[in-house]
Amino acid sequence: MSIFHLMLCSVATFFVLYAPQPLLAQFAQQYAITPAKTGLLMTVTMLPLAIAPICYGLLLANHSKLKILKISMLLLAFCSVFISLQQHFALFLLLRFIEGLLLPAALTAMTSYIGQTWQGQCLRKNMTWYVGSTIAGGYFGRILAANFAAWWSWESFYLFNAALLILFALWIKPKKTPDVHAPPRPLSSPLEYLRPLQHKPLLRLYSAVFCMFFCFSALLNYLPFILSNEYKLTDPKLIGWVYSGYLVGALISMSTPFLHKLHPNNWVVLSAVFCVYSVSLILMQWQSLGIFITTFTLFCACMFIIHASAAPLANEISSAHTSITNGAYVSFYYSGGALGSFLPGLIYQAFGLQAFLLSLLLVCVIGGYLTWLNHRVGKSTQCG
Repeated sequence: MSIFHLMLCSVATFFVLYAPQPLLAQFAQQYAITPAKTGLLMTVTMLPLAIAPICYGLLLANHSKLKILKISMLLLAFCSVFISLQQHFALFLLLRFIEGLLLPAALTAMTSYIGQTWQGQCLRKNMTWYVGSTIAGGYFGRILAANFAAWWSWESFYLFNAALLILFALWIKPKKTPDVHAPPRPLSSPLEYLRPLQHKPLLRLYSAVFCMFFCFSALLNYLPFILSNEYKLTDPKLIGWVYSGYLVGALISMSTPFLHKLHPNNWVVLSAVFCVYSVSLILMQWQSLGIFITTFTLFCACMFIIHASAAPLANEISSAHTSITNGAYVSFYYSGGALGSFLPGLIYQAFGLQAFLLSLLLVCVIGGYLTWLNHRVGKSTQCG
């Protein structure tokens, strides 16, 4: 499977995850529910993503990653069709939960396939391309969902996405691929597979990724409410286009491999990016739409650079099986997303935007500190 085909599968898969986000305010009106309850459409999908990937990692350690990717994409397509037909919020939530059970199979399969097929600089380059495709999927999923809702109906986007998933899934031709990171002997039990995850630098990296995505998920999830309540933007198309800062950030993140050439210790670079990530949250306190959109773009760029840096670093410093390493990474990533998509919403409802942003800043600083703790072992963890 080429990296280009894998990127197309990634884009269509991330359409599934993020399509509801710019429409949350519209769903709140349609179903007559609160913002926090509407946010459950993201939370119930991310909760399985927080738990299931390690289980899928164990499964993928001994099964074809491409076959599981193909099956999960076809099942996601059926879920998209059913969502377009449902009429009740409870059923919508149930289908989103089922998608949450299927998404980690697809995401863990893709990252594990990259991790087992390439190494060294090729691993970093292809993981960066993969992260770029997830960003593109997140951006275009949001922007297209918002515009489909304005032009036709939000249901039409789900039918469009189902067609893409089926097309790209049928194009996958599963075959046995040798694992360049395979352990020297087969492991006998799940505990043997999981034991290497106890490595402290790896756990600190996973925890920093948790903090990073907690902040990102919170801001992106409640962005429609912030724009409508604080800046009086109510048109779904305009809200969708604000996510353009997300795409600009994605383009900046493609420079990540070059950024790491600025310093021999990648942990120092990662810590510096966390600092800028924190500064962007501070600047959002100013009540100006122009400043908010500019710092939102900077915020997105920092998140993507951290993600594009952390994913290959996890593969480099982990002695666990590739599927387990990437399954744990996805679990920590979406654990942050699941909590970030709901808990900060309660703070926003009760105390307003400033308290919301300060809570995110605290979590972000913790993530940066955890990353900085790894700078001492940086020399021994760098490849090439």
